[in-house]
Amino acid sequence: GLIATASTTYTEPYNLARLFASLDHLSRGRAGWNIVTTGAQQAAQNFGLPEHPPHHERYERAREYLDVISRLWDSWEDDALVNDPASGIFADTSKIHTLDHIGKHFRVRGPLNISRAPQGRPVYVQAGSSDDGRAFAARFAEAIFTAHQTLESATAFYADIKRQARTFDRSPDEIKILPGISPFIGSTQAEADRLQNEFNELIQPEFSLTQLRQMIGLDLTGYDLDGPVPRDLIDTASARGVASRFKLVVDIVDREKPTIRQLVQRLAGARGHWVIAGTPEKIADNIQTWFEGGAADGFNVMPPWLSGGFDTFAEQVIPILRKRGLFREDYTGTTLREHYGLARPASVYSSAVKAIA
Repeated sequence: GLIATASTTYTEPYNLARLFASLDHLSRGRAGWNIVTTGAQQAAQNFGLPEHPPHHERYERAREYLDVISRLWDSWEDDALVNDPASGIFADTSKIHTLDHIGKHFRVRGPLNISRAPQGRPVYVQAGSSDDGRAFAARFAEAIFTAHQTLESATAFYADIKRQARTFDRSPDEIKILPGISPFIGSTQAEADRLQNEFNELIQPEFSLTQLRQMIGLDLTGYDLDGPVPRDLIDTASARGVASRFKLVVDIVDREKPTIRQLVQRLAGARGHWVIAGTPEKIADNIQTWFEGGAADGFNVMPPWLSGGFDTFAEQVIPILRKRGLFREDYTGTTLREHYGLARPASVYSSAVKAIA
């Protein structure tokens, strides 16, 4: 499938609903939407806003956005499209519904001017791990990309999301949690370590320090790269302190006491996701531990280089997981939803949903 990123802060629900519905029709049900609220402050300058909306306002808008866009995708019932050349009837208008939505952020009449998509709507994917992000994901997301450095952190996040899902009357099975993993794979541990070291040597400190400044708001230019990270200079009370990646970096600093060089090496390629070096068996062992230990429903594989890094994973790690019964042998469906083990949502306007309501 194709999971495309689009912002709820800098797009309109109607336009985005049409774009994704078109993609889902063209791909016969392979579309997913990575829902973001946009964290970059400078984005506002490209969209006519005087300043970037604060974190809580972006999520408030996002919640209303999801309510609107979900109903737009439902505004045509599954059998509304007739398309009968003999009678000249294109659609059954009794099965096409207006929204007449008037809210704080949006006024949308509807309906969408395209029939219901093969998947009903694209798979909802989300990646925020802040408190607002977790609550949003528990309410709306069907797959979550998340960054964790330790099994303990991943299991705590997993349990929290599944718990919060129940408060929104959702089954925990409706949400697939997919931590990122960036594996350096070698035939021996020494070979994998050498490969990781080779990549670390390619890091450009100037760029990596800029990346770090964007994450934690601290400019370390001019500091000794082999000296400690000045933890006391990181402002945890700022608005940036609620961001998930900020918390992840601070956790690394507090837990491991790295040098500045070691920290940027951890973040340069995987940007805070789990980096592991080892043999195919070691990689498979760790994936199995996280999966069976309640830390993951699957993984977002982030190879250190393309396409070779992914090819190595597919050729050397996947067969081990298959032998252990942890990975599919064949696809059992054709849509992205089916690949994720997700049900096709019923339209809120369908007779079955109305009967339950």
